[in-house]
Amino acid sequence: MKIKAITNFLEDFAPLKLQESYDNAGLILGDKNAEVSAALVTLDVTEAIVDEAIEKKAGLIVAHHPIVFSGLKKITGKNYIERTLIKAIKNDIAIYAAHTNLDSVTGGVNGKICEKLGLQECKILQPAGGMLKKLVTFVPVDHADKVREAVFAAGAGQIGNYDSCSFNAHGQGTFRGSETTNPFVGKKGQQHYENEIRFETIFPDYLQGKILNTLIQSHPYEEVAYDIYSLDNKFDQIGAGMIGTLPEEKKEIDFLQQLKETFGAGIIKHTNLQQKKVKKIAVCGGAGSFLLNQAIAAGADFFVTGDFKYHQFFDAENKIVIADIGHFESEQFTKELFYELLTKKFPKFAVHLSEVNTNPVFYF
Repeated sequence: MKIKAITNFLEDFAPLKLQESYDNAGLILGDKNAEVSAALVTLDVTEAIVDEAIEKKAGLIVAHHPIVFSGLKKITGKNYIERTLIKAIKNDIAIYAAHTNLDSVTGGVNGKICEKLGLQECKILQPAGGMLKKLVTFVPVDHADKVREAVFAAGAGQIGNYDSCSFNAHGQGTFRGSETTNPFVGKKGQQHYENEIRFETIFPDYLQGKILNTLIQSHPYEEVAYDIYSLDNKFDQIGAGMIGTLPEEKKEIDFLQQLKETFGAGIIKHTNLQQKKVKKIAVCGGAGSFLLNQAIAAGADFFVTGDFKYHQFFDAENKIVIADIGHFESEQFTKELFYELLTKKFPKFAVHLSEVNTNPVFYF
């Protein structure tokens, strides 16, 4: 299978445009047109991971954390990043990363954490703003259904748990084609009046190219009139962190025990317990301290994440229990997510779940 078949699928699920500006997701090493017979999925890429890929004859490594995060000016083997890249190049192994873009989608890193905790009614904790656009176009009445369905199939019209959402109004369009035109209706050089549907729908901005191509291909007119508006609405399908509810209330100490067992945490750093039962849980894989205020505002009893600094624990102010389970611990099941996605999409392609524990943190 060509590498691009795999990466295109992953980018349909977690578009690269969703990554943060500081990130480096995507194909980091290798030729997208190269053929591979197997892939290895992992959280991190290290020399040991490349050794595992060699052993399992995997020509592609799919990871959450990019091995190249900041600029490289030399590759001389002076650190683990450079040595890992050299070994991968020598063995013709490509490396791909889905990082903050995978954090941002509902079925991504945080969705997997919610699944492991058995949370229900899960939703994005901090929905993204400025990502939605509205498409307005005008279609002959008899062709409106065809255009609508094509645009919906391309990803437009999704509002929460509803799809195929649009507004439609009848009206009359006018146009006159020059002698060089080939009008679908009317005649060259003559003013024409056509009964049309004004069709409005919304879409995430990263789909704009696909939406417009679909519109133009499905529309009968030689020249398609359309407007695109940027919206300030929050997009509840994309964003940071997630929040959900436990099936039943639990004592705080029992939930901490669940965290310890589920994530194999060597230690859990947490704030003062509130001596009450917990039900609503906010989560964020990796370093999630930036979402503390959102978790409090959402009424969460616990905020499960990693990488909280000492002074940041004070910010809980007895309004919530922060549970820092560790960066690796919170994201470790991301490789399972990769495995599930790829084996479902490509059932006849060999996908290996890494057996190497890449956690650099140990507990005494």
